[in-house]
Amino acid sequence: MKLKYTILLLVGMLCIPSSNAQEGLPIYTDYLTDNYYLIHPSMAGAANCAKVRLTGRQQWFGHEDAPRLMTLSVNGRIGDSPSGIGGMLYADKNGFHSQTGAYLTYAHHLMFSRSEVDLNMLSFGLSAGFIQYQLDETTFPFDGQDPIVQGVVQSATNFNIDFGFSYHYLDFYAHGTIKNVLKNEGINNDVLITSNLRRYLLSVGGVFGKLGSEWSFEPSVMFQYREGTQESMVDFNAKAYKQMEFGTLWGGLSYRQSLDGAEFLNNSGGVSSQKLQQITPLIGVNYNQFMFAYTYTYQTNSVVFTNGGFHQLTLGYNFSCRRERYDCNCPAVN
Repeated sequence: MKLKYTILLLVGMLCIPSSNAQEGLPIYTDYLTDNYYLIHPSMAGAANCAKVRLTGRQQWFGHEDAPRLMTLSVNGRIGDSPSGIGGMLYADKNGFHSQTGAYLTYAHHLMFSRSEVDLNMLSFGLSAGFIQYQLDETTFPFDGQDPIVQGVVQSATNFNIDFGFSYHYLDFYAHGTIKNVLKNEGINNDVLITSNLRRYLLSVGGVFGKLGSEWSFEPSVMFQYREGTQESMVDFNAKAYKQMEFGTLWGGLSYRQSLDGAEFLNNSGGVSSQKLQQITPLIGVNYNQFMFAYTYTYQTNSVVFTNGGFHQLTLGYNFSCRRERYDCNCPAVN
């Protein structure tokens, strides 16, 4: 019976994307908090303001060594040129595993419209950086019988690149990115799936609102696929914006569904399967040049490690802003 509960516990943990400690930057819903550059390098310098974004995410409050993530990113346009640059730092810790990464980004933006009034822009971006992995084995049972367990803090540093594109046409957009293009050595380089961390992302959406209205609405979808494990999942997102005297108040809801199930042994001795399901409400405000957002992710699966949710805060600051150039509902650019 204890073995069954242990298997249930492990499955609940495996259904959380962040439990794969050696995967590069985890993909959560923080990109919806005016932070598309975090996952799409082609968005560096795409907006009319340079942006700084700081995020902090904590899972399972009250549990020791629960997963947590910190990211810091900055990006902006190079003067009046069609090029943008960006940089990103992150630290991700999950139990005995931890990773830190640093990336630099270059993006180029091509305008196809005859004037800046009509938004018709194709962007390309390339990020290059280093990821350092650590596995703390100092508290592992160590008797010298298992050659994999060395009883020390193992570490490895890898170089990798991300490449992607973005296309904005009036109120609509599409982003495509390949993350971790190169082969990854990591700590467990004898395991095939940990050497291939390549991930494919595709986002599409649009912003709708009546002319002169204070309200606008943004439905979007993001699909992601992990090549090494052949896992895929999709995010269905909806956001609403209201223009205020001080700035913009916005909120939304995101639903994440895995397209692949995980099998486990249930209490009756049979084999069951479940897919990752997460619901994330989010709320934020743009006040002058500052931005604040909060997201809460709740996993709706019946087999989970804990019923506690995942909390995330995002702080942002916009600087070097130019006038709003485009006549469109395009908050990620204007």
